[in-house]
Amino acid sequence: MRNAGLGSWPARRARMAPRREAFTFDGVSTTYEEVDRRTTKLARRLEELGVRHGDRVAYLGPNHPSFAETMFATHLLGAIFVPLNFRLTAAEIDYQLADCGARVLIHAPRFRSDHPSTVSLDDYEDRLAGGAEDPLDVPVAIEDSALILYTSGTTGRPKGAVLSHANLLWNTFNLMVGVDIAADEVALVSAPLFHVAALTQTLLPTFVKGGRSVITSRWDVTACLELIERERVTWMFGVSTMYADLAASPRWRTADLSSLRVLLCGGSAVPDAVIRTYQDRGLVFCQGYGLTETAPGATFLEAGDSVRKAGSAGVPVFLGDVRLADSGEIEVQGPNVTPGYWNDPVATANAFTGDGWFRTGDVGRLDDEGYLHVVDRVKDMYISGGENVYPAEVENAISDHPDVAEVAVVGVPDPRWGEVGRAFVRPRSGGSLDPAGLREFLLPRLAKYKIPVHVDVVAELPRTGSGKVLKPALRRLPLP
Repeated sequence: MRNAGLGSWPARRARMAPRREAFTFDGVSTTYEEVDRRTTKLARRLEELGVRHGDRVAYLGPNHPSFAETMFATHLLGAIFVPLNFRLTAAEIDYQLADCGARVLIHAPRFRSDHPSTVSLDDYEDRLAGGAEDPLDVPVAIEDSALILYTSGTTGRPKGAVLSHANLLWNTFNLMVGVDIAADEVALVSAPLFHVAALTQTLLPTFVKGGRSVITSRWDVTACLELIERERVTWMFGVSTMYADLAASPRWRTADLSSLRVLLCGGSAVPDAVIRTYQDRGLVFCQGYGLTETAPGATFLEAGDSVRKAGSAGVPVFLGDVRLADSGEIEVQGPNVTPGYWNDPVATANAFTGDGWFRTGDVGRLDDEGYLHVVDRVKDMYISGGENVYPAEVENAISDHPDVAEVAVVGVPDPRWGEVGRAFVRPRSGGSLDPAGLREFLLPRLAKYKIPVHVDVVAELPRTGSGKVLKPALRRLPLP
Protein backbone atom coordinates (compact mmCIF):
# COMPACT_ATOMS: atom_id res chain seq x y z
CA MET A 1 0.00 0.00 0.00
CA ARG A 2 1.22 3.49 -0.85
CA ASN A 3 -1.15 4.90 1.77
CA ALA A 4 0.75 5.26 5.03
CA GLY A 5 -2.12 7.09 6.73
CA LEU A 6 -5.32 6.23 8.54
CA GLY A 7 -7.14 5.48 5.30
CA SER A 8 -5.26 2.18 5.08
CA TRP A 9 -6.32 1.04 8.55
CA PRO A 10 -9.62 -0.67 7.58
CA ALA A 11 -7.87 -2.80 4.94
CA ARG A 12 -4.98 -3.62 7.27
CA ARG A 13 -7.38 -4.62 10.05
CA ALA A 14 -9.65 -6.58 7.68
CA ARG A 15 -6.80 -8.75 6.44
CA MET A 16 -5.90 -9.63 10.04
CA ALA A 17 -9.38 -10.20 11.48
CA PRO A 18 -12.07 -9.83 8.78
CA ARG A 19 -14.97 -11.28 10.74
CA ARG A 20 -14.25 -9.59 14.04
CA GLU A 21 -16.80 -6.88 14.91
CA ALA A 22 -15.58 -3.29 14.62
CA PHE A 23 -18.63 -1.17 15.47
CA THR A 24 -21.95 -1.68 17.20
CA PHE A 25 -24.70 0.91 16.89
CA ASP A 26 -28.33 0.49 17.96
CA GLY A 27 -27.75 -3.24 18.36
CA VAL A 28 -26.35 -3.71 14.83
CA SER A 29 -22.71 -4.70 14.40
CA THR A 30 -20.36 -4.21 11.46
CA THR A 31 -17.29 -6.41 10.91
CA TYR A 32 -13.87 -5.14 9.91
CA GLU A 33 -14.33 -6.73 6.50
CA GLU A 34 -17.56 -4.77 6.06
CA VAL A 35 -15.98 -1.53 7.26
CA ASP A 36 -13.19 -1.98 4.71
CA ARG A 37 -15.65 -2.59 1.88
CA ARG A 38 -17.97 0.27 2.89
CA THR A 39 -15.07 2.68 3.31
CA THR A 40 -13.77 1.88 -0.17
CA LYS A 41 -17.19 2.36 -1.75
CA LEU A 42 -17.67 5.67 0.05
CA ALA A 43 -14.24 6.85 -1.04
CA ARG A 44 -15.21 6.12 -4.65
CA ARG A 45 -18.38 8.17 -4.26
CA LEU A 46 -16.43 11.05 -2.73
CA GLU A 47 -14.02 10.81 -5.63
CA GLU A 48 -17.00 11.20 -8.00
CA LEU A 49 -17.87 14.41 -6.12
CA GLY A 50 -14.45 15.79 -6.93
CA VAL A 51 -12.59 15.02 -3.71
CA ARG A 52 -8.85 14.76 -4.29
CA HIS A 53 -5.66 14.66 -2.25
CA GLY A 54 -5.55 17.64 0.12
CA ASP A 55 -9.24 18.54 -0.23
CA ARG A 56 -11.41 18.86 2.87
CA VAL A 57 -14.45 16.71 3.67
CA ALA A 58 -16.62 17.94 6.57
CA TYR A 59 -18.96 15.87 8.71
CA LEU A 60 -21.81 17.30 10.77
CA GLY A 61 -23.89 15.00 12.93
CA PRO A 62 -24.05 13.00 16.15
CA ASN A 63 -21.99 9.88 16.79
CA HIS A 64 -22.64 7.17 14.21
CA PRO A 65 -20.54 4.54 12.39
CA SER A 66 -20.79 6.75 9.29
CA PHE A 67 -18.52 9.23 11.10
CA ALA A 68 -15.67 6.71 11.16
CA GLU A 69 -16.43 5.47 7.65
CA THR A 70 -16.38 9.01 6.28
CA MET A 71 -13.10 9.72 8.05
CA PHE A 72 -11.40 6.59 6.70
CA ALA A 73 -12.84 7.14 3.21
CA THR A 74 -11.56 10.73 3.22
CA HIS A 75 -8.12 9.51 4.22
CA LEU A 76 -8.13 6.84 1.50
CA LEU A 77 -8.16 9.74 -0.96
CA GLY A 78 -5.46 11.66 0.89
CA ALA A 79 -8.04 14.31 1.77
CA ILE A 80 -8.48 16.03 5.14
CA PHE A 81 -11.38 15.18 7.46
CA VAL A 82 -13.11 18.08 9.27
CA PRO A 83 -15.53 16.95 12.00
CA LEU A 84 -17.85 19.79 13.02
CA ASN A 85 -19.44 20.40 16.41
CA PHE A 86 -23.17 19.90 15.85
CA ARG A 87 -23.91 21.95 18.97
CA LEU A 88 -22.83 25.14 17.23
CA THR A 89 -25.18 27.60 15.60
CA ALA A 90 -25.63 27.75 11.83
CA ALA A 91 -23.51 30.90 11.66
CA GLU A 92 -20.65 29.27 13.55
CA ILE A 93 -20.77 26.18 11.33
CA ASP A 94 -20.90 28.25 8.14
CA TYR A 95 -17.79 30.12 9.23
CA GLN A 96 -15.86 26.89 9.75
CA LEU A 97 -17.02 25.42 6.43
CA ALA A 98 -15.88 28.55 4.63
CA ASP A 99 -12.60 28.74 6.54
CA CYS A 100 -11.56 25.17 5.72
CA GLY A 101 -12.95 25.35 2.18
CA ALA A 102 -14.75 22.01 2.45
CA ARG A 103 -15.27 20.29 -0.89
CA VAL A 104 -18.10 18.12 0.49
CA LEU A 105 -20.28 18.22 3.61
CA ILE A 106 -21.84 15.02 4.92
CA HIS A 107 -24.54 15.86 7.43
CA ALA A 108 -27.35 14.43 9.53
CA PRO A 109 -30.84 15.16 8.14
CA ARG A 110 -31.77 17.67 10.84
CA PHE A 111 -28.89 19.95 9.88
CA ARG A 112 -29.29 22.23 6.90
CA SER A 113 -26.57 24.05 5.01
CA ASP A 114 -26.18 26.17 1.90
CA HIS A 115 -22.95 24.37 1.08
CA PRO A 116 -22.93 23.57 -2.66
CA SER A 117 -21.98 19.89 -2.26
CA THR A 118 -23.77 18.06 0.52
CA VAL A 119 -24.69 14.46 1.28
CA SER A 120 -27.47 13.86 3.78
CA LEU A 121 -27.16 10.78 5.95
CA ASP A 122 -30.73 10.05 4.79
CA ASP A 123 -29.17 9.21 1.41
CA TYR A 124 -25.97 7.72 2.82
CA GLU A 125 -26.77 4.03 2.28
CA ASP A 126 -28.07 4.63 -1.24
CA ARG A 127 -24.93 6.54 -2.12
CA LEU A 128 -22.81 3.80 -0.62
CA ALA A 129 -24.62 1.06 -2.52
CA GLY A 130 -23.66 2.61 -5.84
CA GLY A 131 -19.98 2.96 -5.05
CA ALA A 132 -17.35 0.91 -6.83
CA GLU A 133 -15.48 -1.66 -4.74
CA ASP A 134 -12.13 -1.70 -6.54
CA PRO A 135 -9.39 -0.70 -4.09
CA LEU A 136 -7.74 2.71 -4.16
CA ASP A 137 -4.01 3.21 -3.88
CA VAL A 138 -3.57 6.97 -3.51
CA PRO A 139 -0.14 7.87 -2.12
CA VAL A 140 -0.52 9.34 1.36
CA ALA A 141 2.52 10.27 3.44
CA ILE A 142 2.52 9.89 7.19
CA GLU A 143 3.29 13.62 7.49
CA ASP A 144 0.23 14.63 5.42
CA SER A 145 -2.58 16.51 7.16
CA ALA A 146 -5.37 14.22 8.37
CA LEU A 147 -7.73 16.32 10.49
CA ILE A 148 -8.76 19.92 11.02
CA LEU A 149 -10.36 20.32 14.44
CA TYR A 150 -11.75 23.73 15.27
CA THR A 151 -11.04 25.20 18.68
CA SER A 152 -12.62 28.40 19.90
CA GLY A 153 -10.31 31.32 19.32
CA THR A 154 -8.98 33.68 21.97
CA THR A 155 -9.64 36.54 19.54
CA GLY A 156 -13.27 35.56 19.04
CA ARG A 157 -12.74 33.42 15.92
CA PRO A 158 -12.17 29.66 16.07
CA LYS A 159 -8.87 28.27 14.80
CA GLY A 160 -8.49 25.05 12.84
CA ALA A 161 -5.90 22.89 14.58
CA VAL A 162 -4.27 20.60 12.01
CA LEU A 163 -3.32 17.06 13.01
CA SER A 164 -1.24 14.91 10.69
CA HIS A 165 -1.51 11.15 10.23
CA ALA A 166 1.74 10.92 12.18
CA ASN A 167 0.27 12.91 15.08
CA LEU A 168 -2.66 10.48 15.28
CA LEU A 169 -0.48 7.40 14.91
CA TRP A 170 1.91 8.43 17.67
CA ASN A 171 -0.93 9.46 19.96
CA THR A 172 -2.47 6.00 19.44
CA PHE A 173 0.87 4.42 20.27
CA ASN A 174 1.25 6.55 23.40
CA LEU A 175 -2.24 5.64 24.57
CA MET A 176 -1.60 1.94 24.00
CA VAL A 177 1.57 2.18 26.08
CA GLY A 178 -0.36 3.88 28.90
CA VAL A 179 -3.36 1.55 28.78
CA ASP A 180 -3.01 -2.21 28.31
CA ILE A 181 -5.53 -2.39 25.48
CA ALA A 182 -6.41 -5.94 24.46
CA ALA A 183 -7.80 -7.38 21.23
CA ASP A 184 -11.07 -8.22 22.99
CA GLU A 185 -11.72 -4.67 24.20
CA VAL A 186 -15.27 -3.32 24.03
CA ALA A 187 -15.13 0.48 24.10
CA LEU A 188 -18.14 2.63 24.89
CA VAL A 189 -17.97 5.69 22.62
CA SER A 190 -20.58 8.06 24.02
CA ALA A 191 -18.57 11.28 24.21
CA PRO A 192 -18.90 13.27 20.95
CA LEU A 193 -16.54 12.08 18.23
CA PHE A 194 -16.04 15.61 16.91
CA HIS A 195 -13.88 16.08 20.00
CA VAL A 196 -10.38 14.75 19.72
CA ALA A 197 -10.45 12.61 22.88
CA ALA A 198 -13.40 10.34 22.03
CA LEU A 199 -11.92 9.76 18.59
CA THR A 200 -8.23 9.37 19.30
CA GLN A 201 -8.24 8.12 22.91
CA THR A 202 -10.99 5.52 22.47
CA LEU A 203 -12.18 4.66 18.96
CA LEU A 204 -8.86 4.65 17.08
CA PRO A 205 -6.84 2.63 19.65
CA THR A 206 -9.68 0.10 19.86
CA PHE A 207 -9.74 -0.13 16.06
CA VAL A 208 -5.99 -0.71 15.86
CA LYS A 209 -6.21 -3.58 18.34
CA GLY A 210 -9.19 -5.12 16.58
CA GLY A 211 -11.63 -4.50 19.42
CA ARG A 212 -15.24 -3.38 19.18
CA SER A 213 -16.54 0.16 19.65
CA VAL A 214 -20.10 0.49 20.92
CA ILE A 215 -21.16 3.87 19.56
CA THR A 216 -24.04 5.91 20.96
CA SER A 217 -25.56 8.96 19.29
CA ARG A 218 -25.78 10.92 22.53
CA TRP A 219 -24.91 10.81 26.18
CA ASP A 220 -27.65 9.13 28.21
CA VAL A 221 -26.89 7.87 31.72
CA THR A 222 -29.49 5.10 31.81
CA ALA A 223 -28.60 3.87 28.32
CA CYS A 224 -24.92 3.98 29.21
CA LEU A 225 -25.35 1.75 32.25
CA GLU A 226 -27.49 -0.64 30.24
CA LEU A 227 -24.90 -0.86 27.47
CA ILE A 228 -22.09 -1.51 29.94
CA GLU A 229 -24.06 -4.45 31.30
CA ARG A 230 -25.40 -5.85 28.00
CA GLU A 231 -22.33 -5.36 25.79
CA ARG A 232 -19.81 -6.09 28.56
CA VAL A 233 -18.00 -2.81 27.99
CA THR A 234 -14.37 -2.93 29.11
CA TRP A 235 -13.34 0.71 28.83
CA MET A 236 -14.60 4.18 28.03
CA PHE A 237 -13.62 7.83 27.94
CA GLY A 238 -15.63 10.62 29.50
CA VAL A 239 -15.33 14.13 30.87
CA SER A 240 -15.84 14.88 34.53
CA THR A 241 -19.50 15.82 34.07
CA MET A 242 -20.31 12.47 32.46
CA TYR A 243 -18.77 10.52 35.31
CA ALA A 244 -20.55 12.69 37.88
CA ASP A 245 -23.85 11.99 36.09
CA LEU A 246 -23.24 8.23 36.17
CA ALA A 247 -22.42 8.24 39.87
CA ALA A 248 -25.56 10.29 40.59
CA SER A 249 -27.84 7.80 38.83
CA PRO A 250 -30.30 5.84 40.99
CA ARG A 251 -28.93 2.72 39.27
CA TRP A 252 -25.33 3.45 40.21
CA ARG A 253 -25.16 1.16 43.25
CA THR A 254 -26.86 -1.81 41.60
CA ALA A 255 -25.50 -1.59 38.04
CA ASP A 256 -23.21 -4.44 36.98
CA LEU A 257 -19.92 -2.74 36.17
CA SER A 258 -17.77 -5.84 36.56
CA SER A 259 -16.66 -5.84 32.91
CA LEU A 260 -14.98 -2.41 33.15
CA ARG A 261 -11.20 -2.59 33.19
CA VAL A 262 -10.36 1.09 32.99
CA LEU A 263 -12.08 4.47 32.82
CA LEU A 264 -10.33 7.38 31.12
CA CYS A 265 -11.12 10.96 32.04
CA GLY A 266 -9.94 14.27 30.65
CA GLY A 267 -11.13 17.61 29.39
CA SER A 268 -11.18 19.38 32.73
CA ALA A 269 -10.20 18.96 36.35
CA VAL A 270 -11.99 16.11 38.12
CA PRO A 271 -13.28 16.71 41.65
CA ASP A 272 -11.65 14.42 44.20
CA ALA A 273 -15.08 13.24 45.34
CA VAL A 274 -15.86 11.88 41.86
CA ILE A 275 -12.55 10.01 41.70
CA ARG A 276 -13.16 8.45 45.12
CA THR A 277 -16.67 7.38 44.12
CA TYR A 278 -15.28 5.23 41.31
CA GLN A 279 -12.30 3.96 43.25
CA ASP A 280 -14.61 2.95 46.10
CA ARG A 281 -16.34 0.63 43.63
CA GLY A 282 -13.01 -0.93 42.74
CA LEU A 283 -12.80 0.72 39.32
CA VAL A 284 -9.57 1.92 37.74
CA PHE A 285 -9.99 5.65 37.08
CA CYS A 286 -7.18 7.18 35.01
CA GLN A 287 -6.75 10.83 34.18
CA GLY A 288 -4.68 12.57 31.58
CA TYR A 289 -3.85 16.03 30.33
CA GLY A 290 -3.76 17.29 26.80
CA LEU A 291 -5.24 19.54 24.16
CA THR A 292 -6.67 19.26 20.68
CA GLU A 293 -3.28 20.45 19.46
CA THR A 294 -1.49 17.51 21.13
CA ALA A 295 -3.82 14.92 19.59
CA PRO A 296 -4.56 15.08 22.65
CA GLY A 297 -2.36 13.08 25.02
CA ALA A 298 0.43 15.06 26.68
CA THR A 299 0.52 13.35 30.08
CA PHE A 300 -1.18 10.26 31.47
CA LEU A 301 -1.74 8.72 34.90
CA GLU A 302 -1.43 4.97 34.51
CA ALA A 303 -3.56 2.44 36.38
CA GLY A 304 -0.83 1.54 38.87
CA ASP A 305 -0.69 5.14 40.09
CA SER A 306 -4.38 5.97 39.79
CA VAL A 307 -5.04 5.70 43.54
CA ARG A 308 -1.72 6.90 44.93
CA LYS A 309 -1.61 9.93 42.65
CA ALA A 310 -5.35 10.62 42.32
CA GLY A 311 -5.90 14.19 41.16
CA SER A 312 -2.64 14.31 39.22
CA ALA A 313 -2.57 14.37 35.42
CA GLY A 314 0.31 11.89 35.44
CA VAL A 315 3.65 12.01 33.69
CA PRO A 316 4.55 12.76 30.06
CA VAL A 317 3.38 10.17 27.54
CA PHE A 318 5.99 7.67 26.32
CA LEU A 319 6.86 9.60 23.14
CA GLY A 320 6.44 13.13 24.37
CA ASP A 321 7.93 15.64 26.75
CA VAL A 322 6.50 18.30 29.03
CA ARG A 323 8.27 21.20 30.70
CA LEU A 324 7.27 24.27 32.68
CA ALA A 325 8.28 27.75 31.57
CA ASP A 326 9.51 30.24 34.13
CA SER A 327 5.93 31.52 34.34
CA GLY A 328 4.68 28.02 35.14
CA GLU A 329 3.08 27.60 31.72
CA ILE A 330 2.98 23.99 30.52
CA GLU A 331 4.85 23.41 27.26
CA VAL A 332 4.73 20.21 25.20
CA GLN A 333 6.96 18.67 22.57
CA GLY A 334 6.64 15.39 20.68
CA PRO A 335 5.49 13.67 17.47
CA ASN A 336 1.86 14.06 18.55
CA VAL A 337 2.00 17.88 18.54
CA THR A 338 0.19 19.81 15.80
CA PRO A 339 2.22 21.34 12.97
CA GLY A 340 0.03 24.44 13.32
CA TYR A 341 -3.30 26.07 12.52
CA TRP A 342 -5.09 25.99 9.19
CA ASN A 343 -4.32 29.06 7.09
CA ASP A 344 -3.16 30.96 10.17
CA PRO A 345 0.63 31.41 10.20
CA VAL A 346 0.47 34.13 12.86
CA ALA A 347 -1.42 31.90 15.32
CA THR A 348 0.94 29.04 14.49
CA ALA A 349 4.03 31.14 15.17
CA ASN A 350 2.58 32.44 18.44
CA ALA A 351 1.77 28.91 19.61
CA PHE A 352 5.40 27.76 19.70
CA THR A 353 8.46 28.83 21.60
CA GLY A 354 11.65 29.74 19.79
CA ASP A 355 13.00 26.22 20.33
CA GLY A 356 9.85 24.48 19.09
CA TRP A 357 7.79 23.69 22.21
CA PHE A 358 4.01 24.12 22.06
CA ARG A 359 2.62 26.70 24.48
CA THR A 360 -0.50 25.26 26.09
CA GLY A 361 -1.72 28.37 27.90
CA ASP A 362 -2.16 26.28 31.06
CA VAL A 363 -0.20 26.65 34.28
CA GLY A 364 0.97 23.61 36.18
CA ARG A 365 3.32 22.35 38.81
CA LEU A 366 5.41 19.20 39.02
CA ASP A 367 5.56 17.34 42.30
CA ASP A 368 8.76 15.78 43.63
CA GLU A 369 8.17 12.66 41.53
CA GLY A 370 7.60 14.56 38.30
CA TYR A 371 3.81 14.17 38.18
CA LEU A 372 1.96 17.07 36.63
CA HIS A 373 -0.77 18.96 38.45
CA VAL A 374 -2.72 21.47 36.35
CA VAL A 375 -3.50 24.42 38.58
CA ASP A 376 -4.58 27.38 36.45
CA ARG A 377 -4.79 28.82 32.95
CA VAL A 378 -2.76 31.57 31.44
CA LYS A 379 -5.55 32.33 29.03
CA ASP A 380 -9.05 33.25 30.09
CA MET A 381 -10.53 30.11 28.55
CA TYR A 382 -12.71 28.02 30.83
CA ILE A 383 -14.14 24.51 30.43
CA SER A 384 -17.87 23.87 30.80
CA GLY A 385 -18.93 20.23 30.71
CA GLY A 386 -15.78 19.31 28.81
CA GLU A 387 -16.30 22.06 26.20
CA ASN A 388 -13.73 24.83 25.82
CA VAL A 389 -15.24 28.31 26.05
CA TYR A 390 -13.23 31.41 25.20
CA PRO A 391 -14.59 34.60 26.77
CA ALA A 392 -13.50 36.76 23.83
CA GLU A 393 -15.88 34.89 21.53
CA VAL A 394 -18.76 35.25 24.00
CA GLU A 395 -17.95 38.90 24.62
CA ASN A 396 -18.01 39.58 20.88
CA ALA A 397 -21.50 38.10 20.63
CA ILE A 398 -22.82 40.00 23.66
CA SER A 399 -21.36 43.23 22.31
CA ASP A 400 -23.65 42.94 19.30
CA HIS A 401 -26.62 43.69 21.57
CA PRO A 402 -27.67 47.30 20.93
CA ASP A 403 -27.94 48.14 24.64
CA VAL A 404 -24.51 46.77 25.65
CA ALA A 405 -21.70 49.28 26.12
CA GLU A 406 -19.11 46.94 27.58
CA VAL A 407 -18.85 43.35 28.74
CA ALA A 408 -16.40 41.02 30.46
CA VAL A 409 -16.94 37.26 30.74
CA VAL A 410 -15.21 34.91 33.18
CA GLY A 411 -15.63 31.28 34.14
CA VAL A 412 -16.97 30.54 37.60
CA PRO A 413 -17.26 27.21 39.46
CA ASP A 414 -20.40 25.15 38.95
CA PRO A 415 -21.23 21.90 40.78
CA ARG A 416 -22.55 20.18 37.65
CA TRP A 417 -20.61 21.58 34.70
CA GLY A 418 -17.30 22.31 36.42
CA GLU A 419 -17.41 25.90 35.21
CA VAL A 420 -20.00 28.14 33.59
CA GLY A 421 -19.89 31.65 32.22
CA ARG A 422 -20.58 34.79 34.22
CA ALA A 423 -20.98 37.97 32.21
CA PHE A 424 -20.54 41.44 33.69
CA VAL A 425 -22.39 43.83 31.40
CA ARG A 426 -22.39 47.62 31.43
CA PRO A 427 -25.42 49.00 29.58
CA ARG A 428 -25.29 51.96 27.26
CA SER A 429 -26.23 55.30 28.77
CA GLY A 430 -29.97 55.49 29.07
CA GLY A 431 -30.37 51.83 28.16
CA SER A 432 -31.54 48.92 30.27
CA LEU A 433 -30.67 45.26 30.13
CA ASP A 434 -32.67 42.22 31.16
CA PRO A 435 -30.41 39.18 31.83
CA ALA A 436 -33.01 36.72 30.56
CA GLY A 437 -33.51 38.82 27.44
CA LEU A 438 -29.77 38.94 26.83
CA ARG A 439 -29.51 35.15 27.01
CA GLU A 440 -32.42 34.91 24.57
CA PHE A 441 -30.54 37.28 22.25
CA LEU A 442 -27.52 34.93 22.30
CA LEU A 443 -29.38 31.71 21.49
CA PRO A 444 -29.05 31.97 17.68
CA ARG A 445 -25.52 33.37 17.95
CA LEU A 446 -23.75 30.97 20.28
CA ALA A 447 -23.86 27.31 21.19
CA LYS A 448 -25.89 26.86 24.37
CA TYR A 449 -22.89 25.84 26.49
CA LYS A 450 -21.20 29.15 25.65
CA ILE A 451 -24.09 31.31 26.85
CA PRO A 452 -23.36 32.68 30.35
CA VAL A 453 -25.48 31.18 33.10
CA HIS A 454 -24.99 34.28 35.25
CA VAL A 455 -25.42 37.84 33.99
CA ASP A 456 -24.57 40.81 36.21
CA VAL A 457 -25.61 44.29 35.07
CA VAL A 458 -23.00 46.70 36.45
CA ALA A 459 -22.32 50.43 36.34
CA GLU A 460 -18.59 49.95 35.70
CA LEU A 461 -15.89 47.29 35.39
CA PRO A 462 -12.74 47.17 37.57
CA ARG A 463 -9.61 48.15 35.66
CA THR A 464 -5.85 48.19 35.96
CA GLY A 465 -3.89 51.42 35.79
CA SER A 466 -3.43 50.85 32.06
CA GLY A 467 -7.18 50.53 31.52
CA LYS A 468 -7.42 46.73 31.17
CA VAL A 469 -10.36 44.96 32.80
CA LEU A 470 -9.31 43.21 36.02
CA LYS A 471 -10.79 39.78 35.38
CA PRO A 472 -9.22 38.21 38.49
CA ALA A 473 -11.22 40.69 40.56
CA LEU A 474 -14.41 39.68 38.75
CA ARG A 475 -13.75 36.00 39.39
CA ARG A 476 -13.44 36.67 43.11
CA LEU A 477 -16.86 38.33 43.36
CA PRO A 478 -19.45 36.13 45.14
CA LEU A 479 -22.47 35.06 43.17
CA PRO A 480 -25.63 36.88 44.17
